[in-house]
Amino acid sequence: MEKTLLLAILFLMLATGRVGAQKSSYAQATFAGGCFWCMEPSFEKMEGVVDVIAGYTGGKETDPSYDEVSTGQTGHREAVQVTYDPAKVSYADLLNVFWRQIDPTDPDGQFADRGPQYRTAIFYHDAGQKKLAEESKRALADSGKFKKPIVTEILPARDFYSAEGYHQDYYKTNAEHYNQYKYGSGREPFLKKTWANDPGKKYTGPLCNIPSPKELKRKLTPLQYEVTRNAATEQPFNNAYWNNKKEGIYVDIISGEALFSSTDKFDSGTGWPSFTRPLEESNIVAEEDESLGMSRTEVRSKHADSHLGHVFPDGPGPAGQRYCINSASLRFIPKEDLGKEGYGQYRALFEKDP
Repeated sequence: MEKTLLLAILFLMLATGRVGAQKSSYAQATFAGGCFWCMEPSFEKMEGVVDVIAGYTGGKETDPSYDEVSTGQTGHREAVQVTYDPAKVSYADLLNVFWRQIDPTDPDGQFADRGPQYRTAIFYHDAGQKKLAEESKRALADSGKFKKPIVTEILPARDFYSAEGYHQDYYKTNAEHYNQYKYGSGREPFLKKTWANDPGKKYTGPLCNIPSPKELKRKLTPLQYEVTRNAATEQPFNNAYWNNKKEGIYVDIISGEALFSSTDKFDSGTGWPSFTRPLEESNIVAEEDESLGMSRTEVRSKHADSHLGHVFPDGPGPAGQRYCINSASLRFIPKEDLGKEGYGQYRALFEKDP
């Protein structure tokens, strides 16, 4: 009797779509952007992305190998297939990430990789994706970001074949070689130069109205501009706040978004302001930084997209984090000025219990 009842309940759940509903709510997006090693990381770190697989698509042969695709004769392209939750991340967000990983004006490959197997493409899975892809391509062309035509193709999705295991998450399993390759191929220098001052680099959430580079250069000191927009690093022990012991909060020099508090500041001995945690987690974005042949975690402000510094796992306390921040990215607001500066909600941090 119990077994019959259970089967009846299961049948009802299947009929109403309640079994497997979570899995079926996921969607897929497929992008070809040259070497698939370099396409995985930026998608994998996005909230709402469930999985990213490196593979091959666009050709006629069934289940091709890397050696076969590398000849350029199979019609396949190196690509990534992204499984994502549309309730948490939109297809438009994925498109924004895609455009910022490639040179969309190159018809013959990507950077050091030449041949049809490295040509860029967006493979749409339905009419909605096609429409958004076409709109984003037009918007990029109209933006004036590139002087040459945008040649990335928009094509219907074909069978996708997962690449060999050693290609998956290569940026993690072979980090040193990956970092050398990404820089040596010319991809990393190109992307940093092309998108250095672009406020759309962060793809979700509201963005402040970031002034133009010309206006920022007028408002900021040369050092502040180079640090926030070009990820420069100021000198240790020779900056505004490394030894600041006053009580107050630190905000973004451009947007004014609250970032850190003196209550979390400590002397790390490094010569830069150091904090155990952000004041507002939602105003901090962490992303992979593979520059200079190192693997680090960069921290940027969410709304102004300012380079702030890096976070390291060697800080004090239970969390063990050290947010090593450039003074040039910050403006300090003393506790006595919080009200008149519009940050009165943080005064409680410095009110001592009687």
